[in-house]
Amino acid sequence: QVQLVESGGGLVQAGGSLRLSCAASGSSFSINPMHWHRQAPGKQREWVALITSGGTTNYAGSVKGRFTISRDNAKNTLYLQMNSLKPEDTAVYYCGGIGLGRPYWGQGTQVTVSS
Repeated sequence: QVQLVESGGGLVQAGGSLRLSCAASGSSFSINPMHWHRQAPGKQREWVALITSGGTTNYAGSVKGRFTISRDNAKNTLYLQMNSLKPEDTAVYYCGGIGLGRPYWGQGTQVTVSS
């Protein structure tokens, strides 16, 4: 079993920064790569970024250059540093991925960016 718990969301003004965390427990090492997704009100969930166990990263075009995904394997924690936030970044952010043959996702953390 894998448990994922996101935190760090909140309300921030445009241009500000937030760092999201995703604490993993259980067989979280089986999830590779780890992803961040987000879902804005009335929109479909969209992929934001991924990181492999080897540290390779990839980003959606809309966040490239502003967001940084990282992981601390010793702490079993995934991070998403978000800079230069825009109102269109407002969404619920989820961490997760495929592990042991099935998807695992956290409950999400709300990020609201005011203009």
